[in-house]
Amino acid sequence: MNSSTSSSEDPVRWARFLRALLGFAAVPLALAYAFIALVDPWGVLPVSLPGDRVPISTNQRYSYVMLARDRRFDSAVIGTSTSRLLRPGVLDAAFGGRFVNLSINAGTAWEQSQLLAQFARSHPAPRRVILGLDQVWCETGPLRRLTPRPFPEWMYGDSPWRGYGEILNLYAAEEAGKQAMALLGIGRARYGRDGYTNFLPDDSLYDAARILPTLVPPPSPPAQHPPPRFDFAPHVLLRDALAMLPRETEVLVYLAPYHWSLQAQPGTIGEQQWAACKDAIAEIVRRRPGAVLADFMIPSAITREDTNYWDQQHYRVAVAERLVADLAEAAAGRQGADFVLLVPPPGH
Repeated sequence: MNSSTSSSEDPVRWARFLRALLGFAAVPLALAYAFIALVDPWGVLPVSLPGDRVPISTNQRYSYVMLARDRRFDSAVIGTSTSRLLRPGVLDAAFGGRFVNLSINAGTAWEQSQLLAQFARSHPAPRRVILGLDQVWCETGPLRRLTPRPFPEWMYGDSPWRGYGEILNLYAAEEAGKQAMALLGIGRARYGRDGYTNFLPDDSLYDAARILPTLVPPPSPPAQHPPPRFDFAPHVLLRDALAMLPRETEVLVYLAPYHWSLQAQPGTIGEQQWAACKDAIAEIVRRRPGAVLADFMIPSAITREDTNYWDQQHYRVAVAERLVADLAEAAAGRQGADFVLLVPPPGH
């Protein structure tokens, strides 16, 4: 064989080799894709294997879409970690209905609004929605949409078919493996089937001597006179969120009970900002017929008792049980010692 013949055959050999290599690689890739799609780790795909899926992803932005779509629930509580300890079983007993807790760690106002929109689309006539607001709803400046935690926007759209173009990645494969283990009964859920999980240390480990010195007010500039004008970008989201819910849905909005040291201190610009934010929230809630607004972000028997808290934002489990009882009182139009009823229900 001469050199010219050998040279002409080289490209042909390489082409065959590359086709074989690609074909060899395509098989495990196709199998991986089929595995992810059939297991459907987040319970959001239109076609998948039957089974009782559980929330398996640590990032609730992935785990809770499935719960927001679940028709077993007719009521929801949505907020940040300051609302995560509201136990659905206790809410069921206090308000009636079947609650799911969709509160997400460090969730921005925009992320919370997306989760509420998902719940509303999947439940045309929800019985009750409880919105727990905290400092993210009183942020000024440009709207902060996301955090360093990934947010799968494709899950929150109208088309469930879009997911088939998003699942071929290592994270989806890892989560599919976890879900498969859970479906086989040898894995575990990251969160309860109603969204609730006690994320705090065991209460028997509470160490007041270590925790109490951390409960000190952060520095804040002095108040300005006249007060500055504050622009609260998240309030547009709150207005739209309340508007998307049917008039028949009972809506209860509350400001979470931060420890007194994290609340706005008298004579500071923080006090002016919080006052303006609360007034603006109250005006939005008043425009939604039947909605109720209760303010727990006040000095009270809850927030002044240092041993009620693990840190400045997160109260202990016993306080969560007390908070549910107070929320029921607020929904009924009764004032309480732990809160101020800023917008009472009709007729009160």
